[in-house]
Amino acid sequence: MDDMEKFDGLAVGFDLPALPGMNVAQVQTPCLLLDLDALERNIRRMGRLAQRMGVRLRTHGKMHKSVDVQWLQQDIGGACGVCCQKVSEAEVFARGGITDILISNEVRDPVMLARLAQLPRLGARIIVCVDDLENVATLSAAATTHATQIECLVEVDCGGGRCGVGTTADVVTIARAIDAAPGLKFAGVQAYQGAMQHLELFEARREKAEIAIAIARDAVSALAAAGLECDIVGGGGTGSFEFEGSSGVFNELQCGSYAFMDADYGRVRNREGLRLDQGEWENALFILTGIMSHVKPDRAICDAGLKVQSVDSGLPAIFGREDIEFLKCADEHGVISDPGGVLAVGDKLRLVPGHCDPTCNLHEWYVCLRGDTVETLWPVSARGKAF
Repeated sequence: MDDMEKFDGLAVGFDLPALPGMNVAQVQTPCLLLDLDALERNIRRMGRLAQRMGVRLRTHGKMHKSVDVQWLQQDIGGACGVCCQKVSEAEVFARGGITDILISNEVRDPVMLARLAQLPRLGARIIVCVDDLENVATLSAAATTHATQIECLVEVDCGGGRCGVGTTADVVTIARAIDAAPGLKFAGVQAYQGAMQHLELFEARREKAEIAIAIARDAVSALAAAGLECDIVGGGGTGSFEFEGSSGVFNELQCGSYAFMDADYGRVRNREGLRLDQGEWENALFILTGIMSHVKPDRAICDAGLKVQSVDSGLPAIFGREDIEFLKCADEHGVISDPGGVLAVGDKLRLVPGHCDPTCNLHEWYVCLRGDTVETLWPVSARGKAF
């Protein structure tokens, strides 16, 4: 690495927060850490659960935005492919060798439609969501122009209140249009209910899931009556997958955050009333931060502010510590309560971000640890891909 030198065993360079072989104490802050052992346990566990329920697992790449993480999810977790939200994300995964890609969102802009239609030339199966007839026509025109095939899922609003058609009749109408359109192939139904994922109580999530499952069941039955079979009935997330997976209706799960586990999902309770980060899933993603000032006796200042983490779902938790608390943050600084005066300048802490998806999108690298040793660095491959 020509732009990186060693100085007394530390990394001195331009863009890399660490080098393989370093101890975690030598890693530059603030940066993203991945605990590879915890990550691999999470990935294997979800793979086993999906297999036990008899459904496919299509992991959500919008969470990690990493080709390397996706390959791990496929290699040791049995994932059949990836979900992402943007065409530019899909381009990154396709160029990274991922061959089964669902854009679990609508694509409407003419430029992005043209880019979408060219993606199959990279050797990937490309699937996209549709929720109105006009989009069927524009997708067909793009696919025909570029002599490719785009597969389509009809998106159903099953309680999330965002995209998706509102009636079963509309599902059938759009599916028939897709089936008849040149360059398109009807592939099934997208029925993701995002609004229930972070409901804290298990029974509250179950209630919302039952509504979503009933809507999906009606759609699949109506499509079958119209002679249209669904290869994919997709949905489910980290907070609800066991409901969809055991429903007998869904055959693909689209979980993302289980692999890293953030503080917001950690507060969600399972069937036994335990937090999801207490036994089911391990925290594998952290922001490593360093204490840079301790002038105030009862509070310390760290270098992890708003520019390295998203606080839309709440402030980060300080991993493994109950004696100190992250209080607030500004652009470049985080304020930590330290009533006992236990912290000192130079100390490093692991923060569990409130919301992993947008936090990961702020960084260029994952520093991957095995124990306390840096094993490798992975780029955040699809960072900033917003189109």
